[in-house]
Amino acid sequence: MKPSLSDSSLAQLFVDARTYNGFGGAPVSNDLLRKIYELARMGPTAANTVPLRIAFVVSKEAKERLRPALDAGNVDKTMKAPVTAILAYDSMFHEHTPRLFPNNVGAKGWFADDTVRENVAKLNSSIQIGYFLLAARSLGLDCGPMGGFSRPKVDEAFFANSTWRSSVLCNLGEGDDASIFPRNPRLSFEEACKVL
Repeated sequence: MKPSLSDSSLAQLFVDARTYNGFGGAPVSNDLLRKIYELARMGPTAANTVPLRIAFVVSKEAKERLRPALDAGNVDKTMKAPVTAILAYDSMFHEHTPRLFPNNVGAKGWFADDTVRENVAKLNSSIQIGYFLLAARSLGLDCGPMGGFSRPKVDEAFFANSTWRSSVLCNLGEGDDASIFPRNPRLSFEEACKVL
């Protein structure tokens, strides 16, 4: 087995990591956003489909385009966050399959059916979103993932002439500890797991 991460690293990624509802104003560099993606893209996906697509909303103009799509409780924190990542999937991800999965030249055909392709895109981009959160946390950023927004409005504002479809928004930056809620309980191993 490979060596385990240190307790402090595990705490940063899991135990102490929280969902932040407020952020300081320190900017996040484009280099850091690139590093997040470079790590997140390495997560496993079916047939290396890698359907995750990300629009990093940073400028005031882009934030204002996002504002009408946000649920009321998410407006203030999103406007103040240095970055809001629109985590999306490419509904036509399979067009890249010949390049991304060259060991099976017929793999693109596996995704010819619209329903199959949509299900694969949603599932595998969701896996990549988990990796995105871990990548951001591992690089020292706090995250505020959320689903309280209108996906049709986001898609119209940011992806109108593309095959990208929004899934999750995630605010990124230096989190304000006063903005987090007390940690809620989690199910125990015995409640959530079976060893068969």
